Amino acid sequence: MNKNKAWGRRDFLAMGLVVMAGGKGFAQGGGGGLSAAGTMTIRQVIESLQADIPGAPFPRTVDTIKAGDQEQEVKGIVTTMFATDEVITKAAGLGANFIIAHEPTFYNHADETGWLGNDEVLNYKRSLLDKHGIVVWRYHDGLHAHRPDGVRYGVLQALGWTKYYDADNPYLVEVPVITLQEVITHMKESLGIDRLKYIGDPAQLCRRIALSPGAAGGQAQIWTIQKTKPDVFICGELNEWETSEYVRDARYQGRKLGLVVLGHAVSEEPGLEWLVPVLKKKAPGITVTHIASGDAFTWG
Repeated sequence: MNKNKAWGRRDFLAMGLVVMAGGKGFAQGGGGGLSAAGTMTIRQVIESLQADIPGAPFPRTVDTIKAGDQEQEVKGIVTTMFATDEVITKAAGLGANFIIAHEPTFYNHADETGWLGNDEVLNYKRSLLDKHGIVVWRYHDGLHAHRPDGVRYGVLQALGWTKYYDADNPYLVEVPVITLQEVITHMKESLGIDRLKYIGDPAQLCRRIALSPGAAGGQAQIWTIQKTKPDVFICGELNEWETSEYVRDARYQGRKLGLVVLGHAVSEEPGLEWLVPVLKKKAPGITVTHIASGDAFTWG
């Protein structure tokens, strides 16, 4: 185990709750770190993003280079949730040599690879990155620590709900009264989701909606429910012995609480899409493209 072990999701959440406040979008001034020759290195792009994050670069973080040389000149940037083999191949086809991924590249939160041994899937991915000279950097902790949380605000933007954003209570949005079924339909249509899971009465009226993209963990999700007292709690991913069981018991007790589970990747992807115009200002003249990694699952 690396002695500088990266934070877990719950460790980071506690920090994120402290720094999250104010603002309606990324600070986009400054224009990045162009050299005298009008070029930028990948390291300069990273530092330009980190300049907007309180306390960054963090001493303990998963926001590190996963592959490649950050001192090379940026030729093109791709944002995505997961740097899958497919995304890497598409990025190479665009002539991009820098992938900013929100989630792990090598199948665990800290991107440790020793436990995989001489694994064929791992070796193929590394060879693919080396072949195309692509750098992968993870932008997880910083994006969530931005004021406001970049992923959350990107999702609100995709839903058309930014006008309901409250910097003092970023987890909760209060919308005009709609049914749980209308919430579900809006999520599917706005986020491009074919199917999702939910608990609750489709006819239940909802106004207070707690939004928790990604996978904060059961304790953090239940804490959010306790704090915001929503009509419906919406998350990306959960452990099915934690939050869903809490909601099931709450409903048995007569509490009107719904739960919607979107899926991890699709629940956070808008945050990486929202990052594109930010990067275009940070790195003027460099092509920036969002490639959605999509949901790994097919519904049977």
